[in-house]
Amino acid sequence: MLNSIFYKSVFKDFAFLVLRVFTGALLIHHGFEKLNDINNFADAFVRPLHLPFPVTLSYIAAGSEIGGSWLLILGLGTRLGASAILGTMSVAIYHAIVTSGFNIYLLELLLLYFASAFSIILLGPGMFSADYLIKKISKSNPEFFKSIFNKESSVPSLASSYKQSNKAIKQKRTFDFPFSSFLS
Repeated sequence: MLNSIFYKSVFKDFAFLVLRVFTGALLIHHGFEKLNDINNFADAFVRPLHLPFPVTLSYIAAGSEIGGSWLLILGLGTRLGASAILGTMSVAIYHAIVTSGFNIYLLELLLLYFASAFSIILLGPGMFSADYLIKKISKSNPEFFKSIFNKESSVPSLASSYKQSNKAIKQKRTFDFPFSSFLS
């Protein structure tokens, strides 16, 4: 029994850590290469697709690769970072197919990044991530984040009106967003 608990939690979560860190670390330089010569990237990859605002979209692609990679490495907003990478890889795969057909040598790296990002979205960040720590802290001490973000006002009338409006908002809330656990 101890053996199955050890293998299920630690090794699975360690595998998620390895997948996240290696995907982020190997992909981040692609974003920096785009930023080195953004006009060349726009001419070579975005303009052939006849997309509007090629330089702006090139900056968005570079930013999603750099920002998404950092989010994966840190494990903070992991699914959001993986979604940014997934979107960029989807466009890159489309570009490779449109310009070169089903050339496996062009598609293999793109498909590996796509599969990694898609797996991270489905499986989550794992136990070795900032998302996990935030989730654990918020479950064990729900007042912790409220104390950080809700600073009490020194004026009593403002504090009491704030508390009353906060209670009214909590009472009126009947709908919870269905994908609220997307970032955890």
